[in-house]
Amino acid sequence: MDFYTHITLPPPVFGFAYEEPILLIGSCFVENIGAKLEEAKFRTDINPFGTLYNPASIAQALKQLIHPHPFRPEDLFQANGLYHSFCHHSRFSAETEEECLRKINGRLETSARFLSECERLIITFGTSWVYRLKETGEIVANCHKLPEKSFVRSRLTIGEIVGIYNDVLKDLWLYFPEITVMFTVSPIRHWKDGAHGNQLSKATLLLAIDELNRLYPSQTAYFPAYEIMMDELRDYRFYADDMLHPSEAAIAYIWEQFREYAFSPQTQEAFSACEEITKAVLHRPFNPQSEAYRQFILQTLLKMERLNEKFPFFDFSKERMLLKSKLK
Repeated sequence: MDFYTHITLPPPVFGFAYEEPILLIGSCFVENIGAKLEEAKFRTDINPFGTLYNPASIAQALKQLIHPHPFRPEDLFQANGLYHSFCHHSRFSAETEEECLRKINGRLETSARFLSECERLIITFGTSWVYRLKETGEIVANCHKLPEKSFVRSRLTIGEIVGIYNDVLKDLWLYFPEITVMFTVSPIRHWKDGAHGNQLSKATLLLAIDELNRLYPSQTAYFPAYEIMMDELRDYRFYADDMLHPSEAAIAYIWEQFREYAFSPQTQEAFSACEEITKAVLHRPFNPQSEAYRQFILQTLLKMERLNEKFPFFDFSKERMLLKSKLK
């Protein structure tokens, strides 16, 4: 007897391999999966504009990565003692204009370079609700705690989202034709919209992605993170204390499903070998000065060398340095 609804993963349109750099951009859920990929030694760039929630702001960030032009002082504004950008998360805000621009443009330069080498792009939509600045009508990525009266709030339509991504994806593939795009919808509930408003928002995102998958069946895919959370993990024990965000257990489960969906057998083999070494590096011995622990370290270093012979793209430089420091 089954006591939960199992989500059947769709056949993968394309897989993920260690040789392929991955850019991840969007809602904070992308940072959860991105962190897992980073821990697993994939080459990643995660949210170069900070956490972005709505499809329009994510598309704007992608355009700026495709055509990188440095941000200027007139692109910033000052509020609450800090300089901010309406295109960026508050993690880029700073006390001085110079520092804010340094953080923004430094990341823009490195991430635009990463995109030029990228082969996989993961986009996570969080909400179809947007805030438009009254003065200009532009959609902002972050309100930076400005008064609500400064904005007009509305919900993007399915057609608007599809139209925005028709433009940005064609532009992306014009310059980087090898990139494939995986869409996901964040399972994090935006409770400010209310239960019904949140469902309408998520439904809009899902229908827009479905249309994009139909238009570009060989270049785009969809991973059902939202459905896994809503159906397989519907119990509140899989939520964090706020009852809106997934718990660590839920994130770990969705990560397992993602690996099953996206990893080839060779990638799975490389991941398992890497995971074994990572656990060995994090191992805390009962007696760090013992000969047994010294031999354990030497064996782990040897495993790294052998794994690098088979998979030369793994970067264990930090782990090697840490283990060698323990030998002294």
